[in-house]
Amino acid sequence: MNDPLRLYVNVDHVATVREARRTDEPDPVRAAVLAELGGADGITVHLREDRRHIQDRDVRLLLETVRTGVNLELAAEEGVLRFAEDWRPMQVTFVPEHREEVTTEGGLDLEEASGRLLAAVAQMRAQAVRTALFVDAREDAMRASAALGADAVELHTGEYANARTPEGASAQLGRLRDAALAAREAGLAVHAGHGLTYENVAPVAAIREVEELNIGHSIVSRSVFVGIERAVREMKEIVTAARNA
Repeated sequence: MNDPLRLYVNVDHVATVREARRTDEPDPVRAAVLAELGGADGITVHLREDRRHIQDRDVRLLLETVRTGVNLELAAEEGVLRFAEDWRPMQVTFVPEHREEVTTEGGLDLEEASGRLLAAVAQMRAQAVRTALFVDAREDAMRASAALGADAVELHTGEYANARTPEGASAQLGRLRDAALAAREAGLAVHAGHGLTYENVAPVAAIREVEELNIGHSIVSRSVFVGIERAVREMKEIVTAARNA
């Protein structure tokens, strides 16, 4: 049996539905409770600068009520960093952010943002907050992430998820494997996420070096039909079986 794999459930899109009507439901905090009951090992939320879905109130309540751990995604920008410094979540994952995008597209530009990231990682580490960088599956990005002082990387799995042919998916999966190995050799913990679904997650879950998956949209989508507790349980069963195969 391989090392256990953690499943972190991103509840951003529960808040997306709420914000579509500017009302108080559905509540991502309640969704997080049910996700934990379904077997989630942690909860992920992205506090965007434009607050398009998750709000400050959501993060505060999640930190008070989540019994596993909260992974707070944010840009390495002063406004949101101040909140993270005050709140001290279990983990902060730094992600690129552009207001015109529908969702996060691609990993961090580690060269362009190296100064901001170096300072942001140091700021979080001073508060005893674990740090991760959302990066593309390139071996040089693993070495750069280690040099910036991060504890972990989250491999961007979007190119794998969006591959149009089996050959393309296989090639992208190879890149993920190589990057995961390079990250581990650089002393980094390895996470993965973006675009993962019930249909494509198993090969990523089987990568030994990956210890944490972040999945949101697919689980929230399935929860419309079966409820979030069952949706999380079904995803957990898939990734556990893939890891233990």
